[in-house]
Amino acid sequence: MLVLSVGLVAPAAAQPGASLSSFQLLRFDASARTAALGGAYTAVADGDVNALFYNPAIPGPPTSRIPSLSYLNHLAGIDAGTVAYSQTVRDWGTTLSGGLRFVQWGGDIQRRNERGERTGTFSAGDVALTLGAARATGARLQYGANMHLLYSQIDNVQATAVATDLGALYRLPAQQLTIGASLRHLGVSTGGFETSLPLDLQLGVSKRLAHLPLLLSLTAYDLTEIGTGVEGGSTLDHALGHLTFGGELRLGEVLRLRAGYNHRRSRDTALADRFDLGGLGGGFGLVVSGIAVDYAYNSWSKLGGLHQFTVRADLDAL
Repeated sequence: MLVLSVGLVAPAAAQPGASLSSFQLLRFDASARTAALGGAYTAVADGDVNALFYNPAIPGPPTSRIPSLSYLNHLAGIDAGTVAYSQTVRDWGTTLSGGLRFVQWGGDIQRRNERGERTGTFSAGDVALTLGAARATGARLQYGANMHLLYSQIDNVQATAVATDLGALYRLPAQQLTIGASLRHLGVSTGGFETSLPLDLQLGVSKRLAHLPLLLSLTAYDLTEIGTGVEGGSTLDHALGHLTFGGELRLGEVLRLRAGYNHRRSRDTALADRFDLGGLGGGFGLVVSGIAVDYAYNSWSKLGGLHQFTVRADLDAL
């Protein structure tokens, strides 16, 4: 069972900030837009409700009443999905958020005994329910917190956990600059198999250019393990191994083009010492009459690629 558990989380190991721990669905990109931007989302606060999974301080009136539904086609037959929604309660001065994430680790998996003989099949999957609240202090500062209820199952082995996220966001409107910080997945096991959670401290900055419709975003992640980096890498590799980059170009009111890069994912998935597309991501978004459709592709070098789709709807614009 231990070998199986390692095998199941291995495809997630190249997610931003990933380490060998349970509940790796917490490391999956929550939506197609976040995936296309390389996960550099800690300070992207422009109306996307999926930002709640990266920084609980981001939800606010711009994200209110915009439900989102995402599907991720991962490697090796792994399927994952995300549902997210937020609602601003003006009498409380608070935005309440909720999300549900799930991953099915490859459908039916062959069970074998110690002699390697097949003895049937079983399934494995994780589910995470997230509830959050965010408030603003003045026009510049926001803060928030999430709570996660987690459930994981591999064959007849189960585990549960409770975790929290804490976040803050600071805006500089004149510079179109946003700075964000979040401590994610701080929690404990509550039952079943003993688990560890992928604790992650992130700092991010996003900047919208004044004379070009371009959003640039950078996130420093896994800062709780700043002494670790790319295995066998140089000093530069170790530094870049804690950074992820993204950019989004708006072409008119309808089309958005996106790209992102994660250096650690590039090095972890590289099969040779040469340049390839591993770690690069890209995608696009279409916005028509309050409906946004997003697509992202992330390369894992010769291992393949990940396809992700998201649909968001502005209920007030319909």
